Amino acid sequence: MSVAAVVVTYNRRVLLAEALTALGAQTRVPDRVIVIDNASADGTADLVADRFPDADLLTLPKNVGGAGGFGAGIVRALDGGADLIWLLDDDTVPEPAALEALLAARELATTDEDGPPALLASRVVWTDGRDHPMNTPRPKPRPTASEARIARAAGCGPIRSASFVSLLVDAKDVRERGLPVADYFLWNDDFEFTTRLLRGRRGLLCPDSVAVHKTREFGGTDADPGDRFFYEVRNKIWLFTRSPGLAPAERVLYAGSTLRRWGRTFARSSNRAVLRRAMLRGVKAGLSSRPRPTPVVLREVGVDLGATGVRDSRSAPPPPASAG
Repeated sequence: MSVAAVVVTYNRRVLLAEALTALGAQTRVPDRVIVIDNASADGTADLVADRFPDADLLTLPKNVGGAGGFGAGIVRALDGGADLIWLLDDDTVPEPAALEALLAARELATTDEDGPPALLASRVVWTDGRDHPMNTPRPKPRPTASEARIARAAGCGPIRSASFVSLLVDAKDVRERGLPVADYFLWNDDFEFTTRLLRGRRGLLCPDSVAVHKTREFGGTDADPGDRFFYEVRNKIWLFTRSPGLAPAERVLYAGSTLRRWGRTFARSSNRAVLRRAMLRGVKAGLSSRPRPTPVVLREVGVDLGATGVRDSRSAPPPPASAG
């Protein structure tokens, strides 16, 4: 099957070069590498053109964040006829067999009854080899016996959500369930997108596929985000009140875990006044507004959905009401 790798970048040309080099060194090289440059000002476009001329580079006229960048990259992959789309941050360095392992697990987990899993996530580690807490997929609560058996046979585990750090998604599922919500800009865009893709469907964590996430520090999502806490709060409110990705019981479960994590964030913060102001702004924005349609946001940067056949991400998915 045709695999398009999508890498979104913003002012991290050194890390991007390492990521693109790793993509070219895969034991199963992607059929196409798409780089979405979020209006970087550090010479990223020149670097890609000079050192990675085979990459398909799209430089956007303004920064639309990771959410908009991945949306633009997925549209470009769909336009090119990709069957599978491999999503990676610009500070992600996949190990040589990362893609091959994802594809092998996908084949093993494909069944006659419901086909392949909707997505597969790599095991994400930090630079010292420890599992990165920022990118640990959420296990699927109470998978069926069949789901657990199929996952074990593929050497994987059932998951309910994952991050954009080495994530393989099926193009047909994206067309049916929609793109990432571009107006999220950053934070929770991958959680919303993957829960929406996986509601009523199967997703897997593939431990044999390993990617290094080269963040500056080792830490989870409860690390002190400073003023960017605004996006965490606003987007979580949007997610819990407007996204079709979570079943009602899941909203309660994840809202509770979110409040506990926010409490840890405040407890560990060195400047709680900044967090408090960001939270108040986020609550106000989350309750008084809603994300704009993704096609509208992407058209502002010259990306048109055209004939991709992507469904509106705001539409409710078709699984049974009890599906998780």
